[in-house]
Amino acid sequence: MTVFTDQHLSTYLNATGALQPKSLPHEKGVLFLSKKSGLPQVWKWDPDVQEIQQLTHLNDRVMEIHPSPSEKSAVITMDHHGNEKQQLHLVDLETLEVEPVVVSDEHFHIFGGWSPDGQKIAYSSNRRSPGEFTVYVKNLDDSIEEKVFEAEGNCTPVSWTKNGRALILSMPDTNIDQSYYLLDLDSGSTAKIGNGLVSARHQSIQLLEDGSGGFLLSDSGRNTMSIQSFDFQTPGELFEVHQVDDWDIDGIRISPDNSKLAYTINEGGISRLGIYEIVSGNTYLIEDTPSGVFDSLSWSNDEELIIGVKSPIIPGDVWKVSVDNKQAERLTFVGQEKEIEAQWVEPELHSFPSFDGLEVPYFLYGKKDHSQPVVIYVHGGPEYQIRAEFNPVIQFLAANGFAVAAPNVRGSMGYGREYVQMDDVRKRMDSVADLNSLAKDLVACHGMDQTRIGIMGRSYGGFMVLAALTHYPDVWAAGVDIVGISHFKSFLENTGEWRRALRELEYGSLKDDSDFFEEIAPLNHTEKITAPLLVFHGRNDTRVPVTEAEQLTADLESQGKPVELVIFEDEGHQTEKMENHISMNTMIMEFMQKHLG
Repeated sequence: MTVFTDQHLSTYLNATGALQPKSLPHEKGVLFLSKKSGLPQVWKWDPDVQEIQQLTHLNDRVMEIHPSPSEKSAVITMDHHGNEKQQLHLVDLETLEVEPVVVSDEHFHIFGGWSPDGQKIAYSSNRRSPGEFTVYVKNLDDSIEEKVFEAEGNCTPVSWTKNGRALILSMPDTNIDQSYYLLDLDSGSTAKIGNGLVSARHQSIQLLEDGSGGFLLSDSGRNTMSIQSFDFQTPGELFEVHQVDDWDIDGIRISPDNSKLAYTINEGGISRLGIYEIVSGNTYLIEDTPSGVFDSLSWSNDEELIIGVKSPIIPGDVWKVSVDNKQAERLTFVGQEKEIEAQWVEPELHSFPSFDGLEVPYFLYGKKDHSQPVVIYVHGGPEYQIRAEFNPVIQFLAANGFAVAAPNVRGSMGYGREYVQMDDVRKRMDSVADLNSLAKDLVACHGMDQTRIGIMGRSYGGFMVLAALTHYPDVWAAGVDIVGISHFKSFLENTGEWRRALRELEYGSLKDDSDFFEEIAPLNHTEKITAPLLVFHGRNDTRVPVTEAEQLTADLESQGKPVELVIFEDEGHQTEKMENHISMNTMIMEFMQKHLG
């Protein structure tokens, strides 16, 4: 097996891309985020010189960027040391000066859009109570802040109406379902958009310029997401205008002249790009696009789209798509790494029959023609989906002789409502059983060595690692848990209040399901663990408290089990700082080589 070097690993981890691109139609440029200089910062692609320029040099990561209607400034959100408590700052895109706009360090702030005239911004915050959000409007000219709506739980403003007299609010109904509401800023009244009697996913709302209504994505009465229209005169009625059999449409963006909707299809974790013509109802796909995942659709004019593209061999870059001639052009090359990109591999897409016959999909990286060690990489969420995107750790494992299987076990997004709800509450362990079935499939169908199977995962994926080690201990040779949950009861008691209610809809509640939490908790079954375990956590994690790792490690150490805990004092739920990335993944590679190699 290849012996890796720290320098080699850092090259992989430093591979970064251009993410969340936002077109500037008047300026003819594109803003995007990149970790090219270390932490995520704001960059700009300039079409005149065909080059990129870094615009911000801040001490914390920039999480989002929202250009103003004039394109002279932008609101950015930042947190501190990974704590995810976003604060709002204003960047002057001409002078590059950055000033705080909404700052309350102990609270969360969610940006909700610019008013059409560019004078005001909307946002929500949990300043009133840790578990309750209030929507505010702030005038940037005089800094006057106005409270416009109080929610009992989480609430996110997503856009202003075209006349600037109302806001569109998104409020969660369940762990996967959301509803849109129209908030009249004069009267304070709200009207629900869509059928109030049906719980459904509602996403990606787009408003018509004439103010009559718009379009959104919904799975109301369906298994998958489709494009549906609505009218503000009768907001409770939705009308389906386009759907794709078997797959979600997961993003839409209306053209400036309101003649077209660009849309993306999530086809088994790979994106397809389509155009819906609003008047005629005609649709067509644009095939001349790279294979991967598309995000951040934005129009630069009526015939050209700006999209972000990520793939297993593209960490992220900005592309321009001509709707007229149906061709795509790459604008940035931030994701190029000439030193190592030749080693990056495209995965094979497979599926396996689980214990109950359910077909479960997975991506397989680095498969060789001989018996080899394999690492199963489990995603978090749990309502997340492994997609055809660049993952430096997976690529580095594959380059060092490991096969890597990345499954979308039951409970994952991307395969319809029925699939994502198959692990809810007391069906939780069925998804863990999927991992056991995957291990068997890798041996039987791909010739993997059954004595050299490792497993790793982050967040909920960390729980899956711990659950797999405790419920199927004979399968695994090593495990890595990153910011994982060791006991749902203690997790729900200590996570943020505004997250608890939504997480209980997925995992079960402290009131009704504590007996089940005790039954399945990895913390209660540590005596069954036989594989060595490596644990990582961030001290500032507001999602999964660091106590989840500390209590597990203390218990294993008291039994003399092989376990090691590493806590990053300057990280939260994500690992952002490069030195911590290098430290963590160096340890993971050494650990896997020692126990699987």
